[in-house]
Amino acid sequence: MDSETVVSEVPVEPADQAVPSRIRSTSPLHEPRALTAAERERFRESARRAREAKSAAMRGEGTAPLHSINVPSLNPYDLMPQLKGRGLRSLSLFSGGGGLDIGFERAGFEHVASYEIMEDAAATLVKARPDWQVFGGDDGDVRKVDWRQWRKKVDVLHGGPPCQPFSHAGRQRGALDPRDMWPEFVRAALEIMPAAFVGENVAALADSKFSEYVAEQIVAPLSEKYTVMPVTVLHAADFGIPQVRRRVFFIGFRTKVAARRFKVPAPTHNRPGAVVVEGLLSGMGVRSALGLPDIGFDDLSPTIRSTLNGPRNTTSILNSVSAKKKFELLKIWPNGVALTREAAQKFVAQNGHFRLSVPDVALIQGFPEDWPFVGATYMVLGQIGNAVPPPLGYRVAKAVAEALAGKK
Repeated sequence: MDSETVVSEVPVEPADQAVPSRIRSTSPLHEPRALTAAERERFRESARRAREAKSAAMRGEGTAPLHSINVPSLNPYDLMPQLKGRGLRSLSLFSGGGGLDIGFERAGFEHVASYEIMEDAAATLVKARPDWQVFGGDDGDVRKVDWRQWRKKVDVLHGGPPCQPFSHAGRQRGALDPRDMWPEFVRAALEIMPAAFVGENVAALADSKFSEYVAEQIVAPLSEKYTVMPVTVLHAADFGIPQVRRRVFFIGFRTKVAARRFKVPAPTHNRPGAVVVEGLLSGMGVRSALGLPDIGFDDLSPTIRSTLNGPRNTTSILNSVSAKKKFELLKIWPNGVALTREAAQKFVAQNGHFRLSVPDVALIQGFPEDWPFVGATYMVLGQIGNAVPPPLGYRVAKAVAEALAGKK
């Protein structure tokens, strides 16, 4: 009897049809990228090669280092000189890695307490300031706190509710996003009734798309007890931070006298490559700030993205195609950020560009070198990427203090 070859008919996906990722997302809000099987395979192969190259580098078997270990030229403490206290006390919500907390401390505020739901971020604050009162993990969940316990004990409430509901990376769902914590910030302010509040977020919250949300969910309820200042958008580079980063601030005062005294922080630095304004200090490009050799080109770093978005842990701070092009011009490699400068030197980037380390990314965000972040590399980068640059927070804190106490 003649034999027959039986061929099973296996469905073949069209080459241009998107296929699901093998990586299971732990977030119900994550929307995977629409990639074809070929595109996903290219990513997997790239990741595999990177893992092998990193392992070889750590064993001392990789490519010989191309760059010296850098010594930064920028000291963030110079951007926020310590001010004398004015007897003002601050309480921090959504504290993260401590961007606003550092800024308020350097501006002379007495720290009362910090609330942060991420345990590693709370551990960072405890390690950095053992004398601070820090509520972390479940204790740091602002939804469970009766804020009336802090009434008459706090002069300024500050915090940056999660930005994902309003950021492009978070799909801009606004009030429909369960991570929207602005109602909790408003509740805290109205229950504590401090002399002033400072809330911050991504600049996109100031866009017309969210004007109704801002008016109804933030300004209207707070205006019942506070004089709410016009929405303020500040650029980090105007205050000496070597990065393109805009943040929106919502500021309010219990008394009209303090509100009249408040002045929006004026720029202190010229941006690299911009028209020079007489009387301002010269801002550094990112290469200069990091202490890298002159290559004939320098500029601000693209905006550092948080590494905590998406279905898996990542150590890339790259946030867009345009950012990729800018980093290429700067000859800086923004992917696979290493934990230390020594590890970054050993792990040579395939294109030979300078690989960033966690201390480098922290510096670009305006964190001082001695700030001791806690957690895995991706978690530390997430704390950094989510934070307000401390020198920017410092300028806002200083302006609020001057409005409350009278400029001295």
